[in-house]
Amino acid sequence: MSDLHIYNSYTREKEKFEPITPGHVGLYVCGPTVSGESHLGHARPYVTFDVVNRYLQHLGYKVRYVRNITDAGHFEEEGREATDKVAEKAILEKLEPMELVHKYTSLFHWAMRRFNTLEPSIEPTATGHIIEQISMIETIIAKGFAYEVNGSVYFDVKKYAAEYPYGKLSGRVLDDLLETTRLLDGQEEKRDKADFALWKKAAPEHIMRWQSPWGVGYPGWHIECSAMSSKYLGERFDIHGGGMDLQFPHHESEIAQSTIAHGCAPVNYWMHNNMITINGKKMGKSYNNVIKLTELFSGDHPILEQAYHPMVIRFNILQSHYRSTLDFSNEGLQASEKALKRLWEAYEVLQQLPSGNHAASDTELEAKALNWCHEAAEFMNDDFNTAKVLANLFELAPVINSLKTGQIKPDAISGSTLQLVKETYKIYLEDIFGLQPLKLVNDDKIDAVMQLVIDMRKQARSRKDFETSDKIRDMLATAGIHIKDEKGGEMSYTID
Repeated sequence: MSDLHIYNSYTREKEKFEPITPGHVGLYVCGPTVSGESHLGHARPYVTFDVVNRYLQHLGYKVRYVRNITDAGHFEEEGREATDKVAEKAILEKLEPMELVHKYTSLFHWAMRRFNTLEPSIEPTATGHIIEQISMIETIIAKGFAYEVNGSVYFDVKKYAAEYPYGKLSGRVLDDLLETTRLLDGQEEKRDKADFALWKKAAPEHIMRWQSPWGVGYPGWHIECSAMSSKYLGERFDIHGGGMDLQFPHHESEIAQSTIAHGCAPVNYWMHNNMITINGKKMGKSYNNVIKLTELFSGDHPILEQAYHPMVIRFNILQSHYRSTLDFSNEGLQASEKALKRLWEAYEVLQQLPSGNHAASDTELEAKALNWCHEAAEFMNDDFNTAKVLANLFELAPVINSLKTGQIKPDAISGSTLQLVKETYKIYLEDIFGLQPLKLVNDDKIDAVMQLVIDMRKQARSRKDFETSDKIRDMLATAGIHIKDEKGGEMSYTID
């Protein structure tokens, strides 16, 4: 399989990846609702699609990666009362809604830096795109697939389903939905229980509100992603990603409203990562096993025996294929910690081994080493199978260690093959999987100091005081701390 193949959740088949525009990829991933701290369930999709982004770039594509921030009080109609998450939490924490949003967006970004995820190309916010959402709703109404009642606007699911395959992505049947949908707030306004809100009238006590053609209100949850993805990636784009829990109602609704607004299906390839369990149980408040990322990093949670390094968590996620269920446990994380250390030690040994120009004296071992390296690309092209790539790197690890100790003769494999092994480790461990040695990710105190230093350097550059900016960089480098200038004026750092 020399070409990249992706499992398309919509067709339930692996399909050869063919971008709409040759050499370019439009990738949209549903971002967090910033009404509270990010938890373990957020780690998997953002690590998964970070690797997808990295691998597409490795293949030579120019990727526009869009990941939104849901900062308008999103409400859900599937299985729970309609609530404004941001406004509710703002009242509890005695903060203005945008204060709360800034607090948890910053915390989310901090966690993503700890996981060494690349920043998205664009990170739009729901509140910054109210005009686009209103415009899209107006288009859907004009085409006859939405209606206004008492200041709220609903999408006519039954009318849509009469012409389009509603429920194909999630595998849900409309008749079943009509039987199982709970009577929630505002249901009596709808023509049909399956209809979902595009815009909700704001009650007097509702904090987050905007003026619209239908009165003061706020957008539905689903419309934001359709509006933002089409604005930045076009009416039809390549890949839409997210967790499996978003297939219904969120992604199903996105497909419906975008199809009507633009006259075409919005996405060519739908990708969904599977769910996380903790000690075999679904993660949820009722099980008292929701683990915040800060708790994972500190170990401050009743079911954790120790603190876990962000790279250990990232590695643990990549040891399973993204479409398989991933169970987190102390035992599993401890095993991942040992495995990552073992793999990285082999990588450090490998970098010290001289490649040379000699031929192989052990043709059987040579063939195995070549195969393990070449298979890595095959596995990644087979729907991003990170687990199999890691398995091959582990196959190579004892060979590397034995070359160092002399148990395997230095000329057992050729110099060119040893060089290929070095390149394979570098490409997959660092460039594609985004892993770092444990000593590179620093504790909170060092991170806080470094953020202060980085801010000072940014200020110097904004004043065009490049002498001070370069001096800060050079002095840190002599201490083994390397600052990297990123796109958009951002900076990151690593420590030797």
